[in-house]
Amino acid sequence: MPADPYPALSPAVIQAVQTLARHALPAFGTALLLLLAGITTFWLAIARYGTRRDTSRHTPLAYLLAYLTASFAAMAGAAALFAEIAENVGDGRRLGQLDVMFSSAVGATVAPTTLGVFAALTHLGDPTTLAVLCVAGAIALLSLKKVALCTAWVAAIAGNAVLNPALKGIFARARPVHETGLATPSGYSFPSGHSSGAVVAYGMLAYVLMRLLPPAHAAWRLPAVLAAATIALTVCVSRIFLRAHFPSDVLAGIASGAIWLALCIGAVELASYRQIKVRR
Repeated sequence: MPADPYPALSPAVIQAVQTLARHALPAFGTALLLLLAGITTFWLAIARYGTRRDTSRHTPLAYLLAYLTASFAAMAGAAALFAEIAENVGDGRRLGQLDVMFSSAVGATVAPTTLGVFAALTHLGDPTTLAVLCVAGAIALLSLKKVALCTAWVAAIAGNAVLNPALKGIFARARPVHETGLATPSGYSFPSGHSSGAVVAYGMLAYVLMRLLPPAHAAWRLPAVLAAATIALTVCVSRIFLRAHFPSDVLAGIASGAIWLALCIGAVELASYRQIKVRR
C-alpha cells in the first residue's frame, strides 16, 4: 500500500478540506458577503449610537481612547493568529499538510477562466501597483497640505514593504508547486506580501478618505470602506487560487498587515489628538 500523504489528518478533515476546495469560488463569495455585512452592521451600529466624529458630543480624548483600544485589540488578535500559524506551518505538521492538500485540490478543480480572472485581479496587490498608489496618494495629500496624513500614508505602505521581506527571510518557506503559468512569483512564501500589502494599502486608503471627506459627503465613507475591503480580500484570495501562496501564508499576511495598519492608524489618531490639544 502507498504511504499516506497526510498522516496527521483524519479522513473527516481530509473530506471537509477537499469539499471546501471543490467549492472554493462560492466559498470566496460567501466570505466576501459576510465581511461586507459585518462591516456594514458595525458601521450602522456606530452611527445609531451617535459616535460619528462630525456630530457627536464626545471629546477628542474619547475618540483617541476608542481608536487606541480598537487598534490594540486588532493588533493583539492578529498577533495571536500570526503566532499560531507560524508555529504550525513546518513540514509534516497538521497545518502544513492542510495547506498542501487544499492547494492541490484547488488547482485540480478551479476552472481556467476563473484562474484567468484572479490572475488579472491579483495585480491590484503587486508591489509596482502599490508603489504607484503610494506616490499618487502622497502627491494628492501634499497638494491638500495634509503633511502629517501624507507621512502616515507613506510610512504605512513603505513600512510594510520592508517588514514583509524581513518576515519572509526569517521563516524561509518554499512556495506551492504549480504549473499554471498565470503567476510566477519568486522568493519565499510566508507570509504573503500581496495579502499584507493589500490590507495595509487599501485599508489605509479607506482611512484617509474617511478623514478627508467633509460632512456633506459622509455618505461616501461606508462605500469607500466596503470597496477597500472587497479589493483587499480579492487580492488575498487570488494568491490561493493561483497557488502563489498556501492558505496559511495568506492568513499570516492578513494578520501581519492588520497589525501594521492598526499601528499606523493609532499613531495618526495620537498625533491628531496632540495637535488639537496644542491648539487649545
